[in-house]
Amino acid sequence: MAETVCVVVDAMGGDNAPQEIVKGAVEAVNMNKDIHVILTGKQEPVEAELAKYTYDPEQITTVDCPEVIEMAEPPVAAIRTKKQSSLVVGMKMIRNKEADAIVSAGNTGALLVGGQTVVGRIKGVERTPTAPLIPTEKGIAILIDSGANVDPKPSYLVQYALMGSIYMEYVVGIKNPRVALLNIGAEEEKGNALVKATYPLLKELDGINFVGNIEARDIPHGLADVIVCDAFSGNIVLKLYEGAADTIIKAIKDGMMTNARSKLGGALVKPALKETLKAFDTSEYGGAPLLGCQGLVVKTHGSATANDIKNSVLQCVTFKQQGINDKIREHISRSDNQAEKENIDQ
Repeated sequence: MAETVCVVVDAMGGDNAPQEIVKGAVEAVNMNKDIHVILTGKQEPVEAELAKYTYDPEQITTVDCPEVIEMAEPPVAAIRTKKQSSLVVGMKMIRNKEADAIVSAGNTGALLVGGQTVVGRIKGVERTPTAPLIPTEKGIAILIDSGANVDPKPSYLVQYALMGSIYMEYVVGIKNPRVALLNIGAEEEKGNALVKATYPLLKELDGINFVGNIEARDIPHGLADVIVCDAFSGNIVLKLYEGAADTIIKAIKDGMMTNARSKLGGALVKPALKETLKAFDTSEYGGAPLLGCQGLVVKTHGSATANDIKNSVLQCVTFKQQGINDKIREHISRSDNQAEKENIDQ
């Protein structure tokens, strides 16, 4: 029998809380009997939502949290002052080993601050990056970092490459994932000071399959499985990706409704098109993990639906069962030892 994975779900986080959050949690436990969900939030509305569904009551418990961190609140102040909020209480459960992971659609900044200060970083990890999965024509890739550290050092990006490779191999199942550095050109000598300093470090790093630089236009073509970048650039790529996908899908749908012929053609291709477009629906891939924390912290977008929450919870199961944090600890330690040895030799 598989080990039970305990996932805290912040029931008050996001635009659609608690309705969609609770629904997604129920869908997750109904799909997998090895999950136990702890819903943190205001007990009365959370319990009222739970009453609408059928599920194994042993798989879901609630914890009453009278405070809520709102989306626009200053992150540091919110984490410090709202100790009884659904987010902080959930993160303390991770820190105290009462749960394995937390999923939240709430305040991104508070989640990032809490991940670093409440949950804490794995020893040796300099910064914890957010790492969403994005669709490509060859499957999916991980974009790391997409929002946590806008002014990183080259050593941070080296660790991103290691952690992203581990995630793609053991959670997504891509053997020897290709790692690329986001740049304005493929040539090694191109880029700003950060990428120029990072390139040789990745080139010499043991344990990853570094394939060089990648331009943003090549990401959708699937030329790499791990896209390493600073959070400023990564967030721009992610938001443009999402906006372009929405625009293209809307244009296709509008085009199918222009006249009787297009409507007939649309009806004929609709099943195949629906299946194809599903691959470009980011909600199918779960949330963005904050890699390098002592426990798994997953951020899904503020307008998350039940499907986003369900897939984010299921994502936590694979993360736990594959021992991702143990693998990160091992690789970071090995990398640090390698760097120390090289410094001594010099």
